[in-house]
Amino acid sequence: MEKQYALDQFLKVVVSPDKQTAYLEFAKREEGFNCSVEELERFLSSQKISYGLITDAIHTFVARPEDHFFTKLLIAQGQQPIHGKDGKINLAEIVTGDYSHKPLETADGRVDYKELTRLRNVKRGQLIAERVEPMPGVPGIAVTGEEIPFLPGREARFKIGKNVVVHPEGIAMYAAIDGLVTTTEKGKLNVFPVYEVNGDVDYSVGNIDFVGTVVIRGNVLTGFRIRAAGDIRVIGGVEGAELEAEGSVEISGGIIGYHKGYVKAAQNVKCSFIQDGNVIAGGDILVSQSIMHSQIKASKNVICEGTKGLIVGGNVQAGEKVVARTIGNTMSTATIIEVGVLPELRNELTELRARLKQQTDSQDKTNKALTILDQLAATGQLAPERMAMRIKLTSTKKSNEHELLETKSRMLEIERTLEDTSRARVEVKNIIYGGSKIVIGRYTKFIKDSVERMAFYYHEGDISMSSYV
Repeated sequence: MEKQYALDQFLKVVVSPDKQTAYLEFAKREEGFNCSVEELERFLSSQKISYGLITDAIHTFVARPEDHFFTKLLIAQGQQPIHGKDGKINLAEIVTGDYSHKPLETADGRVDYKELTRLRNVKRGQLIAERVEPMPGVPGIAVTGEEIPFLPGREARFKIGKNVVVHPEGIAMYAAIDGLVTTTEKGKLNVFPVYEVNGDVDYSVGNIDFVGTVVIRGNVLTGFRIRAAGDIRVIGGVEGAELEAEGSVEISGGIIGYHKGYVKAAQNVKCSFIQDGNVIAGGDILVSQSIMHSQIKASKNVICEGTKGLIVGGNVQAGEKVVARTIGNTMSTATIIEVGVLPELRNELTELRARLKQQTDSQDKTNKALTILDQLAATGQLAPERMAMRIKLTSTKKSNEHELLETKSRMLEIERTLEDTSRARVEVKNIIYGGSKIVIGRYTKFIKDSVERMAFYYHEGDISMSSYV
């Protein structure tokens, strides 16, 4: 007759911290130990193991318990939760389509090289973007039978700019006027009317300060100023003028700045060459030919890789990457290339910290006022006018909480970006000459002798370089 064993004296169950797995092991070993499937199942039930029992493992253990004297046996497996999927904003084709400068081909097959500008024109009421709801998740189940919650998908929010309207149910965004779709800072979608000059910006036109996008079909001469809440498109060239756009600046010709004026864009700047210029961009600076003796600042990348792809003289700063075919020249002209430089983001972070303090102070005052009104309401002493104040303050509190969340989220995003030097690189496709200087974050490398096809990057406290592929 087989001996009966009290299983709780010989066996124990170890459950993982996430309650997704349970292991059976011996707490006390004894030769000849045995048990039945039913006894083992009752023991597991007494240990609160009720879901995901592995039948094969139970039978394996009962058949030969001694095989598991010194090992753990996976006896139950839970079910992982399926997390929800974030919602998203789908942009209409009018926003995402290719609107690059290409010659216009007419119906009879001729190519008109004068018509190079394609604009994202929309009509009032036209769809710009649609919101896709987040996908719900599925809860998991622990080996103890408990439900494991899933992370819900986050709702996507429209980035609302000027002259757009959102559907009352928040499902779509439309143009409020006829105009041009333009993306400005932080990805806001706007519809701007277009101001067009059919010639040069000179004394016959004067300075331009416009709430939309400006298109100049000639040159911008020295001493004039253009400011636009949208993009600035110049079909000719730019001299020592001041151009400032909340969108992008695109110049078909080049910039000869004479060390006067500047070109500044919240998004990108694109042109064929820059000479003696001052150019600042919140995104990329894209130059097809050369950058000579200029002051260049881009929050993201500076790309100069056309047929010449030359950067010589001056100072080029980029938050992430500088790419060029040739840097410097045979005369060892001092040329400074800095990457990992984000002055605009540092300024924004300072402003956000001040705003966070102001928002926190405002929320504290609102909370204190609501506490007093809630106490009066609990004792039935709330007059009608104070009841109205309480409703208004509750609404203000919710609005403040949303603003605080957005401010903190943006601060975290900027802090992560400033700490990350992994994308800071200088890529030379042809040659970098002596006299050039590479700066990455706080580290500097002087180039004494010419080097061909090389990439420079930060690695373990110094600037490293490797062959450019």
